[in-house]
Amino acid sequence: MLDTFLHNGVVQRVGQAVFTLFGVAVFVFVMLRAIPGDQITANLGTEAAALTPDQRASLEAYYGIDQPLIGQFFSWLGNVMTGNLGFSSRAQTSVADLTLQALPITFELAVLSIVLALAIGIPLGMLSASRPNSPRDAAGQAVGLAGLSIPAFLLATTLMSVLAAQFGFNPNGEPFARLFDDPLLNMQQMLLPALVLGFGVAAPIMRTTRTAVLEVTSDDFVRTARAKGVPPRRLQIRHILRNALVPIATMTGLQFGYLLGGAVVVEQIFSIPGIGRQVLLGIQQNEYALVQSTVLVIALAFVLVNLLTDLLYRLIDPRVRAA
Repeated sequence: MLDTFLHNGVVQRVGQAVFTLFGVAVFVFVMLRAIPGDQITANLGTEAAALTPDQRASLEAYYGIDQPLIGQFFSWLGNVMTGNLGFSSRAQTSVADLTLQALPITFELAVLSIVLALAIGIPLGMLSASRPNSPRDAAGQAVGLAGLSIPAFLLATTLMSVLAAQFGFNPNGEPFARLFDDPLLNMQQMLLPALVLGFGVAAPIMRTTRTAVLEVTSDDFVRTARAKGVPPRRLQIRHILRNALVPIATMTGLQFGYLLGGAVVVEQIFSIPGIGRQVLLGIQQNEYALVQSTVLVIALAFVLVNLLTDLLYRLIDPRVRAA
Protein backbone atom coordinates (compact mmCIF):
# COMPACT_ATOMS: atom_id res chain seq x y z
CA MET A 1 0.00 0.00 0.00
CA LEU A 2 2.83 2.39 0.85
CA ASP A 3 4.47 1.66 -2.48
CA THR A 4 1.22 2.52 -4.24
CA PHE A 5 0.97 5.87 -2.50
CA LEU A 6 4.59 6.65 -3.27
CA HIS A 7 4.04 5.62 -6.88
CA ASN A 8 1.08 7.95 -7.22
CA GLY A 9 3.07 10.82 -5.76
CA VAL A 10 0.59 11.49 -2.94
CA VAL A 11 3.24 11.72 -0.24
CA GLN A 12 5.36 13.96 -2.45
CA ARG A 13 2.44 16.28 -3.19
CA VAL A 14 1.50 16.53 0.48
CA GLY A 15 5.12 17.33 1.35
CA GLN A 16 5.21 20.03 -1.31
CA ALA A 17 1.94 21.47 0.02
CA VAL A 18 3.28 21.64 3.59
CA PHE A 19 6.52 23.27 2.39
CA THR A 20 4.53 25.80 0.34
CA LEU A 21 2.29 26.71 3.27
CA PHE A 22 5.30 27.14 5.55
CA GLY A 23 6.95 29.41 2.97
CA VAL A 24 3.78 31.50 2.68
CA ALA A 25 3.62 31.80 6.48
CA VAL A 26 7.22 33.02 6.70
CA PHE A 27 6.80 35.45 3.80
CA VAL A 28 3.61 37.04 5.15
CA PHE A 29 5.04 37.27 8.66
CA VAL A 30 8.16 39.09 7.46
CA MET A 31 6.31 41.41 5.06
CA LEU A 32 3.84 42.51 7.73
CA ARG A 33 6.67 43.45 10.07
CA ALA A 34 8.19 45.55 7.27
CA ILE A 35 5.10 47.80 7.26
CA PRO A 36 5.66 50.93 9.42
CA GLY A 37 3.80 50.99 12.70
CA ASP A 38 2.16 48.26 14.76
CA GLN A 39 -1.23 47.39 16.24
CA ILE A 40 -0.81 49.95 19.00
CA THR A 41 -0.33 52.91 16.66
CA ALA A 42 -3.01 51.55 14.30
CA ASN A 43 -5.58 51.48 17.11
CA LEU A 44 -4.60 54.64 19.02
CA GLY A 45 -3.24 56.83 16.21
CA THR A 46 -1.48 59.95 17.45
CA GLU A 47 -2.52 59.14 21.03
CA ALA A 48 0.07 56.34 21.03
CA ALA A 49 2.78 58.99 21.47
CA ALA A 50 1.33 59.90 24.88
CA LEU A 51 1.69 56.38 26.29
CA THR A 52 4.06 55.88 29.18
CA PRO A 53 6.72 53.16 28.87
CA ASP A 54 4.74 50.94 31.27
CA GLN A 55 1.52 51.44 29.30
CA ARG A 56 3.26 50.64 26.01
CA ALA A 57 4.90 47.56 27.52
CA SER A 58 1.52 46.39 28.80
CA LEU A 59 -0.08 46.84 25.36
CA GLU A 60 2.83 45.10 23.62
CA ALA A 61 2.35 42.13 25.94
CA TYR A 62 -1.40 42.18 25.25
CA TYR A 63 -0.88 42.09 21.47
CA GLY A 64 1.98 39.61 21.73
CA ILE A 65 4.55 41.88 20.07
CA ASP A 66 6.87 42.09 23.08
CA GLN A 67 8.60 38.83 22.13
CA PRO A 68 11.49 38.44 19.66
CA LEU A 69 10.32 37.97 16.06
CA ILE A 70 11.25 34.29 15.97
CA GLY A 71 9.25 33.74 19.15
CA GLN A 72 6.25 35.63 17.72
CA PHE A 73 6.36 33.52 14.57
CA PHE A 74 6.43 30.11 16.22
CA SER A 75 3.92 31.19 18.87
CA TRP A 76 1.46 32.18 16.14
CA LEU A 77 2.23 29.08 14.05
CA GLY A 78 1.74 26.83 17.07
CA ASN A 79 -1.66 28.41 17.74
CA VAL A 80 -2.65 27.95 14.09
CA MET A 81 -1.73 24.26 14.25
CA THR A 82 -4.16 23.85 17.16
CA GLY A 83 -6.95 25.73 15.34
CA ASN A 84 -6.49 29.07 17.08
CA LEU A 85 -6.16 31.62 14.26
CA GLY A 86 -5.98 34.59 16.61
CA PHE A 87 -8.25 37.43 17.72
CA SER A 88 -9.33 40.57 15.87
CA SER A 89 -9.31 43.61 18.14
CA ARG A 90 -11.18 45.62 15.48
CA ALA A 91 -14.12 43.20 15.20
CA GLN A 92 -13.81 41.94 18.80
CA THR A 93 -14.13 38.33 17.66
CA SER A 94 -11.88 35.47 16.67
CA VAL A 95 -10.21 35.32 13.27
CA ALA A 96 -11.70 31.85 12.78
CA ASP A 97 -15.24 33.25 13.11
CA LEU A 98 -14.47 36.09 10.69
CA THR A 99 -12.99 33.64 8.19
CA LEU A 100 -15.96 31.28 8.45
CA GLN A 101 -18.22 34.22 7.62
CA ALA A 102 -16.11 35.63 4.77
CA LEU A 103 -14.81 32.50 3.03
CA PRO A 104 -18.21 31.20 1.77
CA ILE A 105 -18.91 34.62 0.24
CA THR A 106 -15.63 34.66 -1.67
CA PHE A 107 -16.15 31.01 -2.65
CA GLU A 108 -19.57 31.84 -4.06
CA LEU A 109 -18.13 34.80 -5.98
CA ALA A 110 -15.29 32.63 -7.33
CA VAL A 111 -17.70 29.88 -8.48
CA LEU A 112 -19.98 32.37 -10.27
CA SER A 113 -16.96 34.04 -11.89
CA ILE A 114 -15.54 30.72 -13.11
CA VAL A 115 -18.92 29.67 -14.53
CA LEU A 116 -19.16 32.94 -16.47
CA ALA A 117 -15.51 32.66 -17.54
CA LEU A 118 -16.02 29.13 -18.89
CA ALA A 119 -19.25 30.17 -20.63
CA ILE A 120 -17.33 32.97 -22.38
CA GLY A 121 -13.84 31.53 -22.78
CA ILE A 122 -14.42 27.99 -24.07
CA PRO A 123 -16.90 28.84 -26.89
CA LEU A 124 -14.80 31.84 -27.89
CA GLY A 125 -11.63 29.75 -27.93
CA MET A 126 -13.24 27.02 -30.02
CA LEU A 127 -14.68 29.62 -32.38
CA SER A 128 -11.25 31.17 -32.88
CA ALA A 129 -9.59 27.78 -33.36
CA SER A 130 -12.16 26.68 -35.95
CA ARG A 131 -10.64 29.09 -38.47
CA PRO A 132 -7.17 30.21 -37.37
CA ASN A 133 -5.80 33.46 -38.78
CA SER A 134 -9.23 34.52 -40.00
CA PRO A 135 -11.34 37.58 -39.06
CA ARG A 136 -13.24 35.31 -36.66
CA ASP A 137 -9.98 34.35 -34.97
CA ALA A 138 -8.85 37.97 -34.85
CA ALA A 139 -12.13 39.01 -33.18
CA GLY A 140 -11.78 36.27 -30.56
CA GLN A 141 -8.17 37.22 -29.90
CA ALA A 142 -9.21 40.87 -29.52
CA VAL A 143 -11.78 39.95 -26.87
CA GLY A 144 -9.16 37.90 -25.04
CA LEU A 145 -6.67 40.76 -25.21
CA ALA A 146 -9.30 43.13 -23.82
CA GLY A 147 -9.92 40.78 -20.91
CA LEU A 148 -6.21 40.72 -20.11
CA SER A 149 -5.67 44.45 -20.61
CA ILE A 150 -8.64 46.16 -18.95
CA PRO A 151 -7.99 46.58 -15.19
CA ALA A 152 -10.64 45.06 -12.97
CA PHE A 153 -11.11 48.27 -10.98
CA LEU A 154 -11.72 50.28 -14.17
CA LEU A 155 -14.27 47.82 -15.57
CA ALA A 156 -15.96 47.54 -12.18
CA THR A 157 -16.34 51.28 -11.59
CA THR A 158 -17.47 51.85 -15.19
CA LEU A 159 -20.15 49.17 -15.07
CA MET A 160 -21.39 50.26 -11.65
CA SER A 161 -21.51 53.96 -12.63
CA VAL A 162 -23.23 53.43 -15.99
CA LEU A 163 -25.83 50.97 -14.71
CA ALA A 164 -26.61 53.10 -11.66
CA ALA A 165 -26.85 56.37 -13.61
CA GLN A 166 -28.66 55.11 -16.71
CA PHE A 167 -30.82 52.28 -15.36
CA GLY A 168 -30.95 52.85 -11.61
CA PHE A 169 -29.44 49.40 -11.02
CA ASN A 170 -27.25 49.49 -7.90
CA PRO A 171 -28.05 46.54 -5.61
CA ASN A 172 -24.59 46.83 -4.04
CA GLY A 173 -25.70 50.10 -2.47
CA GLU A 174 -27.84 48.06 -0.06
CA PRO A 175 -26.49 46.02 2.89
CA PHE A 176 -25.00 42.75 1.70
CA ALA A 177 -27.44 39.85 1.60
CA ARG A 178 -26.18 36.31 2.09
CA LEU A 179 -27.26 33.59 -0.31
CA PHE A 180 -29.60 31.75 2.07
CA ASP A 181 -31.01 34.93 3.64
CA ASP A 182 -32.14 36.64 0.41
CA PRO A 183 -31.18 34.63 -2.70
CA LEU A 184 -32.60 37.14 -5.19
CA LEU A 185 -30.80 40.18 -3.75
CA ASN A 186 -27.65 38.10 -3.27
CA MET A 187 -27.59 37.13 -6.96
CA GLN A 188 -28.16 40.75 -7.95
CA GLN A 189 -25.28 41.89 -5.74
CA MET A 190 -23.00 39.14 -7.03
CA LEU A 191 -23.83 39.67 -10.72
CA LEU A 192 -21.57 42.63 -11.49
CA PRO A 193 -18.50 41.53 -9.48
CA ALA A 194 -18.76 38.02 -10.95
CA LEU A 195 -19.04 39.50 -14.44
CA VAL A 196 -15.98 41.71 -13.89
CA LEU A 197 -13.88 38.85 -12.54
CA GLY A 198 -15.26 36.37 -15.05
CA PHE A 199 -14.37 38.59 -18.00
CA GLY A 200 -10.78 38.83 -16.80
CA VAL A 201 -10.51 35.07 -16.19
CA ALA A 202 -12.18 34.24 -19.51
CA ALA A 203 -9.19 35.66 -21.40
CA PRO A 204 -6.58 33.05 -20.32
CA ILE A 205 -9.18 30.29 -20.57
CA MET A 206 -10.00 31.42 -24.12
CA ARG A 207 -6.33 31.47 -25.14
CA THR A 208 -5.69 28.07 -23.53
CA THR A 209 -8.76 26.60 -25.25
CA ARG A 210 -7.68 27.94 -28.64
CA THR A 211 -4.16 26.52 -28.31
CA ALA A 212 -5.35 23.14 -27.00
CA VAL A 213 -8.04 22.77 -29.69
CA LEU A 214 -5.60 23.64 -32.47
CA GLU A 215 -3.17 21.04 -31.14
CA VAL A 216 -5.80 18.31 -30.90
CA THR A 217 -7.27 19.15 -34.32
CA SER A 218 -3.99 18.17 -35.99
CA ASP A 219 -4.03 14.66 -34.43
CA ASP A 220 -4.64 11.59 -36.59
CA PHE A 221 -7.82 10.46 -34.81
CA VAL A 222 -9.52 13.76 -35.65
CA ARG A 223 -8.73 13.37 -39.34
CA THR A 224 -9.98 9.78 -39.17
CA ALA A 225 -13.23 10.84 -37.49
CA ARG A 226 -13.71 13.58 -40.07
CA ALA A 227 -13.09 11.09 -42.91
CA LYS A 228 -15.72 8.76 -41.43
CA GLY A 229 -18.28 11.53 -41.73
CA VAL A 230 -18.70 12.44 -38.05
CA PRO A 231 -20.97 15.52 -37.87
CA PRO A 232 -19.00 18.73 -37.23
CA ARG A 233 -20.71 19.55 -33.92
CA ARG A 234 -20.18 16.06 -32.55
CA LEU A 235 -16.59 16.14 -33.77
CA GLN A 236 -15.94 19.45 -32.01
CA ILE A 237 -17.49 18.46 -28.68
CA ARG A 238 -16.92 14.70 -28.25
CA HIS A 239 -13.59 14.31 -30.01
CA ILE A 240 -11.74 17.63 -30.03
CA LEU A 241 -12.94 19.45 -26.90
CA ARG A 242 -12.92 16.33 -24.74
CA ASN A 243 -9.28 15.66 -25.56
CA ALA A 244 -8.35 19.34 -25.03
CA LEU A 245 -9.84 19.52 -21.53
CA VAL A 246 -6.67 18.79 -19.53
CA PRO A 247 -4.90 22.14 -20.18
CA ILE A 248 -8.27 23.91 -19.87
CA ALA A 249 -8.84 22.26 -16.48
CA THR A 250 -5.34 23.27 -15.40
CA MET A 251 -5.93 26.90 -16.29
CA THR A 252 -9.39 26.86 -14.69
CA GLY A 253 -7.98 25.46 -11.43
CA LEU A 254 -5.23 28.08 -11.33
CA GLN A 255 -7.69 30.89 -11.98
CA PHE A 256 -10.12 29.59 -9.37
CA GLY A 257 -7.32 29.56 -6.80
CA TYR A 258 -6.41 33.10 -7.81
CA LEU A 259 -10.02 34.26 -7.35
CA LEU A 260 -10.08 32.98 -3.76
CA GLY A 261 -7.44 35.53 -2.78
CA GLY A 262 -7.12 37.94 -5.68
CA ALA A 263 -10.62 39.42 -5.68
CA VAL A 264 -9.78 42.01 -3.04
CA VAL A 265 -10.12 45.05 -5.36
CA VAL A 266 -13.49 43.95 -6.74
CA GLU A 267 -14.76 43.02 -3.28
CA GLN A 268 -13.78 46.46 -2.00
CA ILE A 269 -15.42 48.32 -4.89
CA PHE A 270 -18.70 46.39 -4.62
CA SER A 271 -18.65 46.21 -0.79
CA ILE A 272 -18.57 42.41 -0.79
CA PRO A 273 -17.53 41.23 2.71
CA GLY A 274 -15.31 38.47 1.37
CA ILE A 275 -11.98 37.14 2.53
CA GLY A 276 -9.97 39.46 0.28
CA ARG A 277 -11.59 42.51 1.85
CA GLN A 278 -10.93 40.99 5.26
CA VAL A 279 -7.19 40.88 4.48
CA LEU A 280 -7.25 44.48 3.25
CA LEU A 281 -8.92 45.74 6.43
CA GLY A 282 -6.45 43.74 8.50
CA ILE A 283 -3.49 45.34 6.70
CA GLN A 284 -4.95 48.80 7.24
CA GLN A 285 -5.31 48.12 10.97
CA ASN A 286 -1.96 46.29 11.30
CA GLU A 287 -3.77 43.25 12.70
CA TYR A 288 -0.99 40.74 12.35
CA ALA A 289 -2.91 37.62 13.40
CA LEU A 290 -5.86 38.45 11.15
CA VAL A 291 -3.74 38.96 8.03
CA GLN A 292 -1.32 36.08 8.66
CA SER A 293 -4.01 33.52 9.42
CA THR A 294 -6.32 34.64 6.61
CA VAL A 295 -3.55 34.54 4.01
CA LEU A 296 -2.59 31.07 5.24
CA VAL A 297 -6.21 29.93 4.82
CA ILE A 298 -6.21 31.35 1.27
CA ALA A 299 -2.95 29.53 0.51
CA LEU A 300 -4.40 26.29 1.89
CA ALA A 301 -7.47 26.70 -0.31
CA PHE A 302 -5.23 27.31 -3.34
CA VAL A 303 -3.23 24.15 -2.60
CA LEU A 304 -6.41 22.09 -2.19
CA VAL A 305 -7.77 23.40 -5.49
CA ASN A 306 -4.58 22.33 -7.23
CA LEU A 307 -4.80 18.86 -5.69
CA LEU A 308 -8.43 18.54 -6.78
CA THR A 309 -7.42 19.64 -10.27
CA ASP A 310 -4.87 16.82 -10.39
CA LEU A 311 -7.58 14.35 -9.38
CA LEU A 312 -9.84 15.78 -12.06
CA TYR A 313 -7.26 14.84 -14.69
CA ARG A 314 -7.93 11.19 -13.95
CA LEU A 315 -11.62 11.63 -14.69
CA ILE A 316 -11.01 13.63 -17.86
CA ASP A 317 -8.17 11.76 -19.52
CA PRO A 318 -7.92 7.92 -19.38
CA ARG A 319 -4.23 8.21 -20.36
CA VAL A 320 -3.51 9.83 -16.97
CA ARG A 321 -5.21 6.95 -15.17
CA ALA A 322 -3.19 4.47 -17.19
CA ALA A 323 0.04 6.26 -16.32
